[in-house]
Amino acid sequence: MPDKKIGIFYGSSTGQTEKIAEKLQQMLGEEQADLINVDIATEEDLDRYKYLILGTPTWGFGEMQDDWEDFADILESANLKGKKIALFGLGDQDTYPDGFADGVGMLYNRLKDKATIIGKWPNKGYHFHESEALRDGSFVGLILDQENQAAQTPERLEKWVEVLKKEFV
Repeated sequence: MPDKKIGIFYGSSTGQTEKIAEKLQQMLGEEQADLINVDIATEEDLDRYKYLILGTPTWGFGEMQDDWEDFADILESANLKGKKIALFGLGDQDTYPDGFADGVGMLYNRLKDKATIIGKWPNKGYHFHESEALRDGSFVGLILDQENQAAQTPERLEKWVEVLKKEFV
């Protein structure tokens, strides 16, 4: 078991999701959290951490980022029993209001019966039609829109990290 308790797994094609993952690591403390790109991650990497934070952008009309498509198969075969997992994702609610942040919802669907999902987020302040990431009036994790609401990202991150600190116990 490593000294660090949190593994932040991310996929990023344009660098936006990676920047958010790096910011989360800083906010949680680099002594507590490691960054792992899903492009090179293994099932053994998942095993190393008690707590996981998984971050994905949504591409086009509700598709998962390519690296996540491959890593999602590893997630399905991994033993995640007893782990707490928080999800975050990026989406564009103006250009893709009918599939806003669907990538996060797709990850949730693959994980909901395998681990405890924490860190849900209110959907207030967003403007979209449909999202796979929405359950019972809340998002299944933190959703960020760097295209249209980047100014709200720092405050949303700060509040979400406070939620995670309480739920990662």
